[in-house]
Parts: sequence; structure tokens; C-alpha cells
Amino acid sequence: MFDYEKNIEYYNINAEKFAERTVSVDFEATQTRFLNKLSPGALILDFGCGSGRDTKYFLTNGYRVEATDGSSELCRMASEYTGIRVRQQLFQDLEEIEKYDGIWACSSILHVPSNELLDVLRKMVAALKDNGIIYTSFKYGTYEGIRNGRYFTDMTEDTFTDLQKKVEHLGTEERWITSDVRPGRGEEKWFNLILRKK
Repeated sequence: MFDYEKNIEYYNINAEKFAERTVSVDFEATQTRFLNKLSPGALILDFGCGSGRDTKYFLTNGYRVEATDGSSELCRMASEYTGIRVRQQLFQDLEEIEKYDGIWACSSILHVPSNELLDVLRKMVAALKDNGIIYTSFKYGTYEGIRNGRYFTDMTEDTFTDLQKKVEHLGTEERWITSDVRPGRGEEKWFNLILRKK
């Protein structure tokens, strides 16, 4: 099994810098795209919530939110920022069954090695109510390995389709490619997906 301690250690050490760079990024276009597929007041899991930016946005817009992150430092900072308790948890430890209307996994499960990603996706589907939705995003490409001190699994349309075929009851609603919204990172491409439990 991949050593998650390395990724978590990176985020614990760099939590403040990471939160500063991401907390005020304007992500409203994608957040709205996701929320438009949910009923008002729906229950969302922010799965790998980082700074808590998206949790706060969902709460402000009247949704119920549970948030998790693997980094204890980010959990602490996101709890302070959002006003809710953020639970420290690895993606592999998701155990809920048919609980959530939506799972928001923004730039998060891309840290899971490809040989474990299938199991994580199956757990995510199990945690959704029928007809529930997932938003997730990956760096666009075919690279897998350490980049800037963290493990990344990049995705393309083809590699994700191959993975998705092995997950029962999971259909694609939308997929699109965007440029990175952080200043000076526009040349980086992201692969975005909205998936639905069928």
C-alpha cells in the first residue's frame, strides 16, 4: 500500500501556505454547476476539503455539509474557517452507506494511486443515495507518481473511462477541461467530472 504519510506530512507542513493560495480562489462556476444538480438543503460530503473554501460556500448557500481531510493541520484550519468540525479521515476509510446527496472531491482523490482509486470510487458510490452526484477533478494527463512532494494520479478521458467501467451504477453527467484558476498557473489543465449514481 502506498505510504500516505508522505502526502499528509506535506499538507501538515505546508497547510498555511496551501490554504492561503486556495481559500480565496474564485471557483463559483464549478460550484454552481454542481449545486444546480442538487435539491436545496441537500447533504454534501466535502471529501478532502483542504482549506474549507468549498464547504464554506455550500454552507453559505444553505446546504448541509460534512467535511473530511487527511491532514490534521488542514482539518484544524478548515474547522476554524467554516465553523463546522472537519473530520480527519483517509479516502480509503469512507464507510457511509447511502447517506449523501452529493460528494464534492475537488482536486483531492487525485492523490490516490491508480491501483487504489477503483476501491475509493466504489466507496464513494456506496456512500451516495440513489441518483446522488459526485464532482471530482484530476490534473489532465497520463502521469502517475511524485510531483512537488506529493503523489498524483493524472487522468484523461480514456484513462478515466477505463476506470469507470469497473464501477457499477456510476454514469457520467458531464466532463470538461479547464485551466488552473490560481494566479500564474493557467497553463495547467484540469479534467473535471460530474458523475451520477444510477
